[in-house]
Amino acid sequence: MEVLMRNTFQKLAKSRSANKLAKRYGLRFGAQRFVAGETIKHSIDAVRQLNASGRVVTLDHLGEFVFTEEEAKESASMCLQTLDAIAQAGVQANLSLKMTSLGLDISRELCMRNMHDILKRAQSYGNFVRIDMEDYEHCQVSLDIYKELRKTYDNVGIVIQAYLYRTEQDIEDLNRYRANLRLVKGAYKESPKVAFPNKPDVDDNFKAIITQHLLNGNYAAIATHDEEIIRYAKDVIKTNNIPNSQFEFQMLYGICEDVQKKLVSEGFKVRVYVPYGNDWFGYFMRRLAERPANVWFVLKNMFK
Repeated sequence: MEVLMRNTFQKLAKSRSANKLAKRYGLRFGAQRFVAGETIKHSIDAVRQLNASGRVVTLDHLGEFVFTEEEAKESASMCLQTLDAIAQAGVQANLSLKMTSLGLDISRELCMRNMHDILKRAQSYGNFVRIDMEDYEHCQVSLDIYKELRKTYDNVGIVIQAYLYRTEQDIEDLNRYRANLRLVKGAYKESPKVAFPNKPDVDDNFKAIITQHLLNGNYAAIATHDEEIIRYAKDVIKTNNIPNSQFEFQMLYGICEDVQKKLVSEGFKVRVYVPYGNDWFGYFMRRLAERPANVWFVLKNMFK
């Protein structure tokens, strides 16, 4: 049953018609728990509240279904406006983005132009931009673009997914770039030809890449709600005397609030990934696919 539900939500996440319908009706059925709102103002309000509790933030203007150059430019403009809003509000937040929303599927050149504009703006504010990793089809081109951008910018990082077989080698390849990596399990449905199909294997690989990246001496954003993984990371950090300046824990907006606050109370840096925007449906569906408990939360909201 759980596998069936997960597969259903992952398919819905890629549905253009469902996404279009969701945009029409706005945040519904509990999505507001995981998405800060549809406007920049909503997102900045959420950042202020999180900052007040000792947490920092990465903001993401949601956008996955981009099919024209005009839509890509609009998405890039929202990224620039987000950076402006962070600077004007004086809050502690940086920016995450998906390169498909900047036109990667239309042309690499278009995406690169938008990335240069965004990174220059972030650089002018002393801010940082994280490239989100998407499905396997976009993995290699995302890494290639990241490496090209690192030749010019030091304020850009990328995400690495533990469920891919290739990840250990990718981390070694990125070591020479002193890469700032967000380490995640991975949320897309992938073929067993390219990804570990079983959770225990993903968890083992996640632990391995946390150790690998930390011992390489590079900055690690350890993004997980799994308390066993968190305990493992703490052990590696303590055993190897990893300074607090070399890592942070990251979690999603609306998930495991108690764990987030506990980590802050223990003196760890915690960054909350806060998405906003009207293109929220695909993100929301992947959150439901990840954790069955999220589904029951939504069902309760539907019947209220």
